[in-house]
Amino acid sequence: MPTHALHSTRVITPEGMVEATLVLGEGKIHEVLPGRVEPDGVPFESFGSKVIMPGVIDAHVHINEPGRTEWEGFETATKAAAAGGTTTLIEMPLNASPVTTTAEAFKLKLKAAEGKLHVNCGFYGGLVPGNMDHFEALLNTGVFGIKAFLTHSGIDEFPNVTEADLRKALPILKKHDAILLVHCELESPVVFSQLSVVGSQLSGRHATALPSDNQQRTTDNSYKHYLASRPPQWETDAIALMIRLSAEFDVHVHIVHVSAAEVLPLIRDAKGRGLRITAETCPHYLLFCAEGIPDGATEFKCAPPIRSRTNNERLWQALMDGTLDFVATDHSPAPPEMKETASGNFMKAWGGIAGLQFLLSAFWTGARERGFTLEDVARLLCAHPADFLGLKHKGRVEAGCDADLVVWDPEASFVLNEEDIQHRHKLTPYLGRSLYGKIDHTMIGGARIFADGKFASWTFKALRK
Repeated sequence: MPTHALHSTRVITPEGMVEATLVLGEGKIHEVLPGRVEPDGVPFESFGSKVIMPGVIDAHVHINEPGRTEWEGFETATKAAAAGGTTTLIEMPLNASPVTTTAEAFKLKLKAAEGKLHVNCGFYGGLVPGNMDHFEALLNTGVFGIKAFLTHSGIDEFPNVTEADLRKALPILKKHDAILLVHCELESPVVFSQLSVVGSQLSGRHATALPSDNQQRTTDNSYKHYLASRPPQWETDAIALMIRLSAEFDVHVHIVHVSAAEVLPLIRDAKGRGLRITAETCPHYLLFCAEGIPDGATEFKCAPPIRSRTNNERLWQALMDGTLDFVATDHSPAPPEMKETASGNFMKAWGGIAGLQFLLSAFWTGARERGFTLEDVARLLCAHPADFLGLKHKGRVEAGCDADLVVWDPEASFVLNEEDIQHRHKLTPYLGRSLYGKIDHTMIGGARIFADGKFASWTFKALRK
């Protein structure tokens, strides 16, 4: 039976933006009625011209529990998601301890999440050298895909795979029709022409270049030097490999956090040939640019790195033309000491951006200036991630879908202050920045989980595929 009705002059549906009344009940959208309709006997609320949209789906999040909860944790991460209009997230396997590379480790993660999930939360499993004996059991647990690194992840328990490892795993992924998500960087020697430095020692999200002693102080804090240590070729070489393997094994390969515009023709060509390739980028690759990152500002360090303004404008265009499928945060927080905030040392700092709470607002802040519509926001942050994850009843405002919704004001701007941040640690490049898109209400199953700065007390069970 219907439980309540919501109205707005701006409801984002698959058919476009319309004035509509949503009749909700039993956790679902029962009806989408044109215009303002106050059904008899049903509590009714109008949000005026504020936007009602599907809840945001973040398909790439690191929460770090169990084992590294001091980095983040389910309680703080999922509250941050709710405060930002995100109703569903999928968590990565590598920052927990133990890493999620076996069914037994997955059970430990589920146990750690009990009673702490303030939004819908699902999980990926991990592919590392030597876990082939556990791979089938892991795939049968209900994970939404399998994550692999082609360069060291920064977590020693989660080493990168080689092409030989992938060739063993891909037939199993094909059998289960599972998605392989890949961090696409392939290391090669790096030439720092200005500094006469050749070669590097790189470890996934950590990167340590090898300048001479008298260059150390200058280069360690230099963003330009860190950027040069992870050139676009690393991404193009890795993505070319994964496209070739996707074609050979007919497996869905998803390229996470695309940062280098040089890879876009490769992805566009692969899609044109009908290969099962999808790709995402992140708000920090769109909103920030290398030219604006001061030396020592390690809150901006991530891998792959944030590149030039010209590069990032090409990423925006790739979202518009469909080369890139959706946007996800790659939320990867760490305690301030691991980010080397005192020293400003890019080469030692943990590489990861804290951004889970700001996906909708950060993306819209840049998108509104480039001709993107509110319908584009719903497509890139809701419908496409839902399709990617196989969440058939999420990501759209239509009858029969889950009543996971966000009500927000795209014209309202705000300056992000520390007291507004729900993440465990407040260090983020978004701090102090003016953003557009203020979140009023976040709902799951038609029930408000966040409103007026306050959270509901109940929690949710983990999602399974």
